[in-house]
Amino acid sequence: MAKFILKCTTCGKEFNSFKAWFEVKQVCPICRKNRVEAIYNVNYETLKDLIHAKDRTDFSFWHYFDFLPVNEKKNIVSTPEVPLSLDRWAFLEDLAKEHFGIDCEVRAYRNDEHYATGTFKDNGGSLAASVLKESGISEYIVASTGNVANTFAYYMAKAGISLTAFIPQDALVLNGAGVSCYGQKVFRVNNDYHQAKKVAADYAQKYGILMTGGNADPLRVEAKRTMVFEWLRDLEKFPTVYIQALSGGTGPIAIDKALREIEHLNLVEKYPRFLMIQPDGCSPMVQGWERAKKNHFAEGWESDYPILESPVTQVPTLATGNPGTFPIIANLVKKSNGDMLEVQESKLVDITRYIAYETVVAIGPAAATAALGYIKALSTNNIQNGDVVLINIGEGMRRAPELLQQMNYTEQRVDSVDECERFDRKTLRNELLKRILS
Repeated sequence: MAKFILKCTTCGKEFNSFKAWFEVKQVCPICRKNRVEAIYNVNYETLKDLIHAKDRTDFSFWHYFDFLPVNEKKNIVSTPEVPLSLDRWAFLEDLAKEHFGIDCEVRAYRNDEHYATGTFKDNGGSLAASVLKESGISEYIVASTGNVANTFAYYMAKAGISLTAFIPQDALVLNGAGVSCYGQKVFRVNNDYHQAKKVAADYAQKYGILMTGGNADPLRVEAKRTMVFEWLRDLEKFPTVYIQALSGGTGPIAIDKALREIEHLNLVEKYPRFLMIQPDGCSPMVQGWERAKKNHFAEGWESDYPILESPVTQVPTLATGNPGTFPIIANLVKKSNGDMLEVQESKLVDITRYIAYETVVAIGPAAATAALGYIKALSTNNIQNGDVVLINIGEGMRRAPELLQQMNYTEQRVDSVDECERFDRKTLRNELLKRILS
């Protein structure tokens, strides 16, 4: 019996391997849809043992090898991807209590600690490279706003696979360099992310090269869903609220997949509410969601969302103006009794400064978007007394040197000691909070 199969989520057709799925160009020959899920022929009771193992020696997400779609360990491509911190951010709990009268617990899921590229894409990159290696794939294509391209470039290089990445014109210079430095190819398309995806697809068809299946691609979903297993391992209380900055939305897709898989194990008491956050410079999913709520989710609401041409945002990794995954993500948010919220980009620098002040953790702009979403959620009654809130810190400051420059807010040029006043850092906190909460 095969370790796993891939099953079409629309018509149920089964594929006995990734190689079989790749041979049909990642499109189901029956229903012509392009989304499949991995189904494992494994006793899920053994997953409990993996989650609660006290003598764990494998400190990567490959600890869950039996529940990942790779057949032979010799094909694993890994850095390794270390278990991530779930820091208790009590200062955000205090903020909720003091300014909103809400008692809650706040955890930061620290993806910025990844050894490889410092984003929460690294697990997906590791699994993708491993599956492609096992399937005998030598070339691969991605379209990305930046983080996926960097992660895949890194892991494909480790596997000896040639990667061609297509990025939009406004992608950070660092993201292009992060792909190129590993000896992988970058095409910067003179347009937005939607056009970058189109050019990538045309290139894939022209040369007959395999291309990433996007946010619902099992190569990414299967890897990312292991974060649910880690939460069960590390937390006494499973999160009741999950907050993430939203571009395409692999995170909620992966969480939902994991929770459906383990539902019969009774490990999770309650499905968490998804709070998906977008910056006001690019928030088509939020706009579509607000429209749906206003119309009481009338028939066809999942397809009624705006398409933003060349959105201008301070967070290029979230610049998805044509969100094709909206129907999937919006339905998951609705299923969870969650919400989609827009935050002001003008406050991103201050929330980043505030978090660095309180924790000495320097987060990136997408992570700052999620953190600012926590503040917004408090003000919109999306967080309640007793909630356990988990904020996905999707990347660290090393992914965004442009933001790091803006973090320099206490430097002062002087000519003599007479211009140097004594300094007490406590004066900064109230000023930062005032601007964040205004």
